[in-house]
Formats: sequence, structure tokens, C-alpha cells
Amino acid sequence: MPTLSAPWRAEQLALLARQLHARQSSKEFQDLICEAKFETNEVIESQNLSETEFEERKRNIELLEQDFKRQQSLDPKLVIMLATAKAEGYSLWQTARAKADFQCFSPALKKLIGLRQEQARQLNEPRSCWETLAQPFEPDLSIHRLQELFTPLRETLPQLLDEVNGWKRPDLLKWDLDENSQKILCDQLMSDWGRDVALTCISSSPHPFSITLGPKDFRLTTRVVQGQPLSCFLATAHEWGHSLYEQGLPVQSHQWFAWPVGQATSMGLHESQSLFWENRVARSRAFAERFWPHFVKQGAPLQSGFDLWKSMNPLTPGWNRVEADELSYGLHILIRTDLEIALLEGGLEVDALPGEWNRRYKDLLGISPKNDSEGCLQDVHWSEGQFGYFPSYLIGHLISAQLSEAMQRELDSPEGNHDSIDFCIRFGQESKLLAWLRKAVHLHGRKMNAEELVKKVTGKPLSSSPFLNYLRGKLRMLKGTS
Repeated sequence: MPTLSAPWRAEQLALLARQLHARQSSKEFQDLICEAKFETNEVIESQNLSETEFEERKRNIELLEQDFKRQQSLDPKLVIMLATAKAEGYSLWQTARAKADFQCFSPALKKLIGLRQEQARQLNEPRSCWETLAQPFEPDLSIHRLQELFTPLRETLPQLLDEVNGWKRPDLLKWDLDENSQKILCDQLMSDWGRDVALTCISSSPHPFSITLGPKDFRLTTRVVQGQPLSCFLATAHEWGHSLYEQGLPVQSHQWFAWPVGQATSMGLHESQSLFWENRVARSRAFAERFWPHFVKQGAPLQSGFDLWKSMNPLTPGWNRVEADELSYGLHILIRTDLEIALLEGGLEVDALPGEWNRRYKDLLGISPKNDSEGCLQDVHWSEGQFGYFPSYLIGHLISAQLSEAMQRELDSPEGNHDSIDFCIRFGQESKLLAWLRKAVHLHGRKMNAEELVKKVTGKPLSSSPFLNYLRGKLRMLKGTS
């Protein structure tokens, strides 16, 4: 869109937001929910519903009722103001990022914070402001629980990073591939991982994403970054993981598509699926040793799968969250989580954000962004008022590691023919991994929240230990080859 069209688009979005809010908080909608609840309780005997069918209907209604009450709590004027502020904030963020000038964006961020704080007040839930805003992303998450999960990471990740910085490592190969070659490799990857072209399509965008537009309509985008020959490949693996989760949700018929149970239970669980395919599979040595000939065919100067594996796991801290390695990524998220809680609840002034951002990057990662574009303007989330989103990325790492442990145990059992995750990857049998995820994870949808699902699948509460154990194991492998 042309830059000057943003104000008109803001008015359009405000109109849509007002109409949707009126519909979702109407007396007619409330009556329909009440009728559905009554009908569900009445028909369990007359229609001979199974216990599972009854629980699914009951859960759907509970979630619809929960959302209705939230919508009903909000002043329509606030809904309109938020829609307008989000559109304006996104436009100003783009301008500020292009100029590397935070002050261009600062007024918009102040407005968004004030409006989100008012939204939390109107919702009036027994949670803090930040916790209330985080609910759409991570249902039932509290700051206390977040700190339980993140404190071990806050203590351990900097130690592991210091250890890696002390290694003596040879320089990585410097190479690149043209755009067409990278797209060919991405197509090969998705084909190997079971892509059905009748259900899915892929295109390009400035920031990779995955989206589901219908029960048989799954789309994803990726991007080629000059000088980074693996960025597009790994981004495709990541977004395909998101899409595979969407494709495996329980009610993909037209009639059930929009119902709550047929949706993802949280962004953290969603992220765990994309991270499994990106990190546990695509970045594994087993995958590199199988797939590297495809890279060579497209012109990559690789001598072995080992070369590809090392290139996929550089372990070099940088300022960019999206391009971060597995070890330093968590520190990017810890910084953002702490800052947004401080902005919403701790009294941190918006104008102090760039300096506070840079200070924390220096303390935790040992680097300083050169300007605001590399620093506090690099992410789009706050420009759209998405406070509470960032922790989901790191929670996804924790969930992915814990689910992988459970998958490994089951594959290695007598019933699993003593396979392993690496065995399946090495011999191109990723379909076995997907089958396990389909059966253990995907089919539940929103029948339970993310932590309940993890405990059901793994038998243990969610913990940071599996993720830290996974990182330590990978670092031992990388150190042994440096």
C-alpha cells in the first residue's frame, strides 16, 4: 500500500472492529450461546452422544462464552480507538524503522500502552495488566509461572554463551546461493516433509509467516536474504511446522472450522511445532548428512554434511532476534518480556526504552545495537499493541524440547521398533515423527491449555530442564568438532 493511504486504512479497520465487536457482544449472540448450552445438556441422552463428543461440545461453548464475556466488558469506543491506534502505530513504526529514529514512533507506542492498560481495566479479570493482555496468546499464564519457567534460563543461558565464546573455532565457510536455487531447496524440503500442493501454497513476503484461511487452504511465505543462504531454508522449515500443526487440528471440516476446539491452544504450543521442525529436525546433524547433496547440486561449496551442519549452527550472538541461533534466542525473548512488563506495570517511560534495550543487550549478549532499527524497533509486535506475545516464542522452545523427549522414549520402545528421532531423520522417515505429533499433540486443539497438554503427553509439568539438557548436548557435539 502507498504510505499515505494508512489513515484511510485505519478508518476502515476501525469500522470493521466496531461491527465485529457489536456482533460478538450482542444479545442475539448471547441467546445463541445459551440455547447451545441448553441443547448440549439435553441431547446427551436423546442423541446418544459419546463422552468425548459431549466434552467437545461443552468445551466449545465454554470458550465461546468466555470470549463473549470479554467482548461484553469492552466499551465500543475503546475497541474503535484500539483499531485506529494499531493501524497508525504500524505505519509510524515502518517510518521510524526506515529512519532508525525511535522518536518518530514513541507517541504511537505511548498511546497503545495507555489503551491496552485501559482494556485490562475494563476486562477486570483477577490478573495483572500484563497477564490479562497475554491471555489470548497463552491462556492461564501468570507472571509468577512465567518466572518459574524463565529463571533457570536467565541464570544458565549467559553461562553457556560465555562458554561458547571461549571456544577456539575455525572460521565458517562464506558462501551464498541465488534466489532460484534457494527456492528449489525449499520446495525439496517441503516435498520430503509431505507437502500436499492441493492444500498448500507458498509465496514471498518481507517477514515469513504461516496462515490458515479455510479448512483446505493453508498458506505460508518465506524470504531470501542476500548473503544468508540458509535463512530462507530455515524460515521455510519453521513456517511449514506451523502449517503442519494447523493441518492436524481436530475439526477440519467446513462446519467445524471456526469453532474454538478446532483452533490452536496457544501460541507457545504453536511455536513448539515450528521449532521442532526447524531446530530438532532441519538443524540436526542427521538431516545435514542426508540433505547436503541437494545444496551441492544448487552450487553450495560444501564438502560434507558436516559442513552444512556447522553452517546451520553458527552459535554467534547478534542483534537480530529472527536470525538468532538456538542458544542466544532465549536471551532476546527475556529482554523483550522484561521490558514490556516494565512498560505496562513497572513505570518504565517509553522514551527510556532505547537506552534500556541497549543496556540489556550489552549485559546479556555482550553486543550493542548500532541504531534504533537494530535495537528496539526491530520487531513489529509492539506497534500493533501485541503485549504478552513474546514469551510464547521461548515457551515454544521449552515445549518442543519436552515433547521431543517423550517422542524419543516412545520411538525407542519395543512398540516403536527401537527407532530414534535421528534415525527417522537420517533415513528420510520424518513421516513417523509427524504421525506421532498428529496422534499425541495436534488432535487436541483447544480441549486443554498448553501446560495441561504437555503434562498429558509427557507425564510431567512443563519445565525448562529438557530444553537446557538439549542445548548442553548440542553444545557438546559442536565443541567436539570445533
